[in-house]
Amino acid sequence: MTNIIILNGGSSSGKTTLAKCLQNSLTETWMRFSIDDLIESMPDAMLNKDSGIKLDEDGSVSPGAEFRELESAWMHGIGEMARRGARIIIDDVFLSGVEARQRWETSLEGLQVIWVGVFCDPAVAGAREKERGDRIEGMAISQAVAVHEGMNYDVTVDTSKTSLKECIRLIEQQM
Repeated sequence: MTNIIILNGGSSSGKTTLAKCLQNSLTETWMRFSIDDLIESMPDAMLNKDSGIKLDEDGSVSPGAEFRELESAWMHGIGEMARRGARIIIDDVFLSGVEARQRWETSLEGLQVIWVGVFCDPAVAGAREKERGDRIEGMAISQAVAVHEGMNYDVTVDTSKTSLKECIRLIEQQM
């Protein structure tokens, strides 16, 4: 039985929309959490210090040691919820690539996980980012390919070429 579905993709790739639609289409009850939830739960000061998480004007993101400690606690907490029976969809951006996946694997040891690569044409992601207006311009384009380098997935979807319904169908086939 699948306990966790992890969606990895760059900013504005459609992960959150996909996660919400997937959550609502599944017959069982699934909780949904995103890296944005973690960041938004932190005090504003975390965005202004080197040990926190810095969002630079060019769209780059630099997580520091204190952020990584809190991220680890969050990941392990999600793992514990799944071990106690919760089904969970995670929406994340693997800024550190394979290292980010390894952190999740450690936290989710013993659980059945479906790893989903959420791809999106960089130009489409950039246009979505601009339309949203709540992201630093350049973040989507810089992350669109980088977050997938060296990754192995159970399933991949491309939100710039495939309907949400079809993306969900592809993920459900892996369950």
